[in-house]
Amino acid sequence: MVKKIDHIGIAVKNLEESLKFYENVLGLKSAGTEVVEEQKVKVAFLPTGDSEVELLEPTSPDSTIAKFIEKNGEGIQHMAYRVDDIEKAIAKMKELGLRMIDEKPRYGAGGAKIAFCHPKSTGGILIELCQRC
Repeated sequence: MVKKIDHIGIAVKNLEESLKFYENVLGLKSAGTEVVEEQKVKVAFLPTGDSEVELLEPTSPDSTIAKFIEKNGEGIQHMAYRVDDIEKAIAKMKELGLRMIDEKPRYGAGGAKIAFCHPKSTGGILIELCQRC
């Protein structure tokens, strides 16, 4: 079902400051930034090999990312796995007894279809299923 690791999501307080580290120290280059209104975040993807690093800055104090940072500080927020058919992947997860945050796919950054599996079903890790369009 899983094709590869699509990206690792990292919650940050300040996207521009964080980009300086990833670009100047690690040598990664941003593919640009985007605001995802539905999720109340500003994101930047930094390609690295077959995967990407996704930096997520909250655009509202009530966003999931703002709440994550408040509770945990900045850091890895989720792992995203690429799937070919997100509807089938969601159905398979539910069939296997996993608790889904998203029963139906929603749109994420770059127009991808995404759905999250609840960390209580995945050993404490927020897992995103991601179908690139």
